[in-house]
Order: sequence, then C-alpha cells, then structure tokens
Amino acid sequence: MIDNICRGELYIADLNPFEGCEQGGIRPVLIIQNDKGNKFSTTTIVAPITSNIYTKKRIPTHFTIDYALDRKSVVLFEQIRVIDKNRILRYIGKLNSKDLKNIDNKIAISLGIEKV
Repeated sequence: MIDNICRGELYIADLNPFEGCEQGGIRPVLIIQNDKGNKFSTTTIVAPITSNIYTKKRIPTHFTIDYALDRKSVVLFEQIRVIDKNRILRYIGKLNSKDLKNIDNKIAISLGIEKV
C-alpha cells in the first residue's frame, strides 16, 4: 500500500471490478481527498481519468489534463468514488497549483454544491 498520497496527485489504480458505465480497469486517477484524510485513512477519494476524450460528451464536470500523462486526458468528476489504498499501484504525476485550484469548481458542480 502506498502511504504518502496527497491531494492533486495522479496515480495508476485498479478500479476492477466495476458495474455498467462505471470507469473501471487499470487507469489513471486523481486524488481529491484532503491530505489529513489521506494520512489517517486506509481509503481515499479519487476521480477516474480517461484518454478517450473524443467519444466522451463534454460536460461541466470534465477537466482536461494535457500534461503529466502520456496523452491528453479528461478527469471525470461525475464518477468520483472512494477506493481502498491497496488499489493504488503507482505514482505518475501531480497537477500544477493552478489546476489544483480549478478542480474544486468541478467537484462542487458534481456534488450539486454549485449550480451549472
């Protein structure tokens, strides 16, 4: 298990098993849980990432990343989920500070805290 994960970091995680339209498989995820929770919990909160950006309908909960990954990708904040840290396989990068501030808006939209 990877212990020192932080909000805004990108990891490869195993999201199997999955049901229906849930994002699954071995894929990149963005850590969105706060650092205190990451320090003391055996779980974390993530948003899955897809590189299949041309077949996905663009919606307000999507956030494009064009660095830190092999391909331009989209973070899917409408698919936020809790995972056990044992699902995290390896570190791949980190969002820059500007993008880290911008994701709060996407999370708020996804949770209905902010209106579209």
